[in-house]
Amino acid sequence: MKVIAAPGLLVPMEHNPRVYIDDQTPVEIEHTHYYVRRLADGDLVEWPEADAAKVAKLPAATKKTA
Repeated sequence: MKVIAAPGLLVPMEHNPRVYIDDQTPVEIEHTHYYVRRLADGDLVEWPEADAAKVAKLPAATKKTA
């Protein structure tokens, strides 16, 4: 499963607490108690891969820019 951190948060990786999951880059994680708890607490958000694939296929003129 791919996740990102909730907006404005940095979430430490389970086995390397000096490496963080941020709110910009999706990260593939294992389904462990640590990550399930972080998802339940709202610290992590599941990355909608289907939506990301749809956005990637849109013409450049229709993509949103921040």
